[in-house]
Amino acid sequence: MYKLLVVDDESESRNLLCSYFPWNDLGFEIVDQLENGKLALEYILNNPVNVILCDIKMPFLDGIGLAKEIFNRKLKIKVIFLSAYKDFEYAHSALVYGVSDYIVKPSKYNEIFEVFSSLKKSLDSECSPNVDKVLDEDINNFKDSSSYNSKIISFVKNYVSEHYKDARLEDIAESVHMNPNYLSQFFKQKTGECFSNYLIRVKMNRAAELLNDIRYKTYEISEMVGYSNTKNFTRTFKNYYGKSPKEYRNQKDTINPKPFER
Repeated sequence: MYKLLVVDDESESRNLLCSYFPWNDLGFEIVDQLENGKLALEYILNNPVNVILCDIKMPFLDGIGLAKEIFNRKLKIKVIFLSAYKDFEYAHSALVYGVSDYIVKPSKYNEIFEVFSSLKKSLDSECSPNVDKVLDEDINNFKDSSSYNSKIISFVKNYVSEHYKDARLEDIAESVHMNPNYLSQFFKQKTGECFSNYLIRVKMNRAAELLNDIRYKTYEISEMVGYSNTKNFTRTFKNYYGKSPKEYRNQKDTINPKPFER
């Protein structure tokens, strides 16, 4: 495992990046996450680090300054910049300090994967010139790893279970640092079900549960599961169960909700 230090003054971005990308499966271990270049410099002078993934704009010591310190001190540490499009030209000024690559915020899974799989290959080659074939096999198998599958799919399902009323693919994709289209394809590949269909299934199962409680009116249940228009809710419910919400409530003893597995 190569030791990776993540440096970003935005705590939410930093935490999500560390939590939801399966770094270990690609050969990297996050040793710490820090909020500015000054703290990062102190850390690397006292602890072994192979790679730093850092934002450019940070207080006290920014990414450029950190890269310069690493270069001048001749530390064998790879630096990957993480920042917005508007800082792209600014990042170019750090090439003289040996910065390895640049990832754009908000970070997309496929971009992180490509940059770090390439970096992993480079690091392996520096250690041993004969590992390329093995590394290629590891990278090809990476997307099918059980760890990756469990982390991403479980997060998506848990998010929908807790936020089904307002759940959107775009918000979930941003949380796991993936492109929405890629996440949609990945979800269908791993579960056999489109994300939109899965979301409807969660909503309709919850609606069926609520219909068994006579305290709630149909329009109230519609709002509770995320439909501001009761007609749209009724149409979706009927397409799913073959009965309108009213018919379902009146005949609930003869209709069982469709099995739902998370």
